[in-house]
Amino acid sequence: MSRNPSSITSSKSDASQRQPRDTSGQQPRRKNEPAADGGWFVYIVRCRDGTLYTGVTTDLDRRVQQHNDGTGARYTRSRRPVRLVHAEPCHNRGDALRRELAIKALSRDEKQLLIAGR
Repeated sequence: MSRNPSSITSSKSDASQRQPRDTSGQQPRRKNEPAADGGWFVYIVRCRDGTLYTGVTTDLDRRVQQHNDGTGARYTRSRRPVRLVHAEPCHNRGDALRRELAIKALSRDEKQLLIAGR
């Protein structure tokens, strides 16, 4: 099925309706891009009941605060406060998510060794 270009109606071009581009040099950050001052992190927090939670973020301080405010993951809401016990920088979101899965596949003892730095 082909489209007939003459049947497509068009008003002014999009370019003529756009606001002038901000030339301050900074583009808005997309959802899956890291913050300007750093990249992605995979982290482990220890909950009040001693359990471990693993996640990814671009801002460790903000994310731990979200967990402690009760606006983070559902798992940590009833296990507050949480404490950051391990963090690893990653190059991009994909690397962070792959590392998160690898950590989640570890046994608790293996996670304890990772946290201890061994």
